[in-house]
Amino acid sequence: MRVSDTDQITHHGYIQNKDDYLKRLRRIEGQARGLQRMVDEEAYCIDILTQVTAMTKALQAVGLGLLSEHMNHCVLHAAQEGDAAGHVKIQEAMDAITRLVKS
Repeated sequence: MRVSDTDQITHHGYIQNKDDYLKRLRRIEGQARGLQRMVDEEAYCIDILTQVTAMTKALQAVGLGLLSEHMNHCVLHAAQEGDAAGHVKIQEAMDAITRLVKS
């Protein structure tokens, strides 16, 4: 949360879905613990890889959701402020997209 020039408190775009994101991240945390347990118990490689894939997809879904929230809130508001602010947020979003695609 930050204070803008007009002394209004603004929130990040995901704030309305914060509880949903936290639930998903806790579920992913549980998946990571499950993976550790599988390795510790010497589970079959393919079974572990299947769970790695599921966890990766879950993380990607969180990332795409946050990116969507960012585009529809932060980038939109910056673009409404003016060209300079909009370009900064668009570049920031493009950098984030690049990192997501590379991962």
